[in-house]
Amino acid sequence: MTVHLVKLCVGADDISDLAEWQAERLAEKKKLKQPQVLAHVTRMAPKRAEELLSGGSLYWVMKGVIRCRQKLIGIEPFTDNEGIGRCRLVLDNEIVPTRRQERRPFQGWRYLEAKDAPADVKKGEAGDDMPEEMRRELEELGLL
Repeated sequence: MTVHLVKLCVGADDISDLAEWQAERLAEKKKLKQPQVLAHVTRMAPKRAEELLSGGSLYWVMKGVIRCRQKLIGIEPFTDNEGIGRCRLVLDNEIVPTRRQERRPFQGWRYLEAKDAPADVKKGEAGDDMPEEMRRELEELGLL
């Protein structure tokens, strides 16, 4: 059974901010001749790793709303230079916009059952190419 993670995307106002930041990280890694892998480091390792890696994604919350997801392709626990246990959540490079879903603030990450996950915004679907703010307003009005 697949399960997902939900995580606050601190510092990003929208999907384009996240994409820009990740592109900068990949460019930095390329310059340093490091593997071109996107990873988000957390303090705790998920206990449900097998379920997460069977098709799970990391859903990003921006300004109190889930807005997009990235497929989880690896979970790598490690110990940092200070001897503290950490975990790398290895992500697919593709950022997939999703339907908006409100979320209250929380720390760390939370599991998200597949049945509760917001649907992807499909290419060619009404609203897929409009500005984020306009799409939000139309969804709130029930027009999308």
